[in-house]
Amino acid sequence: MKHLGASFDLGAESGADTSTSTAALGARLTAVRDRLKESEIEIDPLRWRELALQEARLLVLLEQGPQAWQSARRCFDRFCAAHLWAEAIEAARLMFQSGEQDALVALGHGVWLAVTFPVDPELSITLLQDIIDETPDDSDGAAVAAATAAYVVDLRAQEKEHQSLSFFANQLLGTVARRHSGIEQQEAFEQWIERLELNDPARFLPRLRNVIDVLVQDNWWIDRSAIQASLPVQ
Repeated sequence: MKHLGASFDLGAESGADTSTSTAALGARLTAVRDRLKESEIEIDPLRWRELALQEARLLVLLEQGPQAWQSARRCFDRFCAAHLWAEAIEAARLMFQSGEQDALVALGHGVWLAVTFPVDPELSITLLQDIIDETPDDSDGAAVAAATAAYVVDLRAQEKEHQSLSFFANQLLGTVARRHSGIEQQEAFEQWIERLELNDPARFLPRLRNVIDVLVQDNWWIDRSAIQASLPVQ
């Protein structure tokens, strides 16, 4: 899978390995930046987008938080202006992973876009899992995010990927149930789902919006009303 389970562990087991990995990442970053310095006329637009995101990704790997934030924020603004929502979501997640001051604000933006637009369901699940990881065990916010992940899979996943993504989303929901309420048995799980109204999108989706509002704290960088007004289905 492209997004699920992705980590930023350099995979080094010793100081020498870490030094080598860091040097290799630095060399890759230099190469990417050299390409980005070329005239955009000479770079295919899709290739430019990939390179711009790769720069931010490498800066996150190198733990250069401020630079990673700046790089990803430039991408986010540019992609939003061009209505390239999938790329904007990836940029928002990179801002979150930079660990900078407004990382949770960026996560809120990414989740809002990932639920609003019919992007790759795996990408949406990845950001919803980020919310789960950031939410206290006893908070209903994680349960709402997990229920939304399962809903997104059923709504968007193609037949060839539906089984694996549905399995992952249901495992995620089960994990949240265990940490939230110590749920282990199927009957108790079903009761928990019903008690928290996680079987009704009309109930849990508005609660997800509340979770996002807590993350963003009115520090919105996008005009949500204008974006929603542009959608074909209101």
